Amino acid sequence: MAFDTVVRHDTDGSITLLDGTGTPVTLGVPFTQGDLTIDGLSKDLREVVAYQSRGTLHSIRYGDKTFPTVTFTAMLSTVMSASLENAVDFLRKSNVYSANLTQSTNSAEVFTVGIRLTIEGTIHGATKDDTITMTNVSCTFSIGEGRPNVLTINGTIYGSVTYA
Repeated sequence: MAFDTVVRHDTDGSITLLDGTGTPVTLGVPFTQGDLTIDGLSKDLREVVAYQSRGTLHSIRYGDKTFPTVTFTAMLSTVMSASLENAVDFLRKSNVYSANLTQSTNSAEVFTVGIRLTIEGTIHGATKDDTITMTNVSCTFSIGEGRPNVLTINGTIYGSVTYA
């Protein structure tokens, strides 16, 4: 079996936010910097517990579920708007996104979203694009002033991480 010979990089990705409706409301996040990072991934999203006595390892087992984190940045154009789509309003469930539904089935209180990273592959000769979809993500964000102003989104993934 052969390897794909084209290495992907920051210009090949796009990020989409999804709400929890049956046909999700989506927002392609504009001006992302190509720096999305998912930390804490493992095969089953569970901690590994080591059982040992007197310095001898006897077995390892899966323990509690773990919750990976995701972070990315985008250049900031609009913070909030009654008429313009923007990531801050999507994450705050406000203005044009006030009717969005949470993805959470674990809380009526916490608003969570989905985040999908699409990595372009077909224009490089692959048979498909790659996608990583994270569900039930509770997000915080920060806004930084500079050249350019920057929106940083941080999330904890309480749902699944799927690869396609």
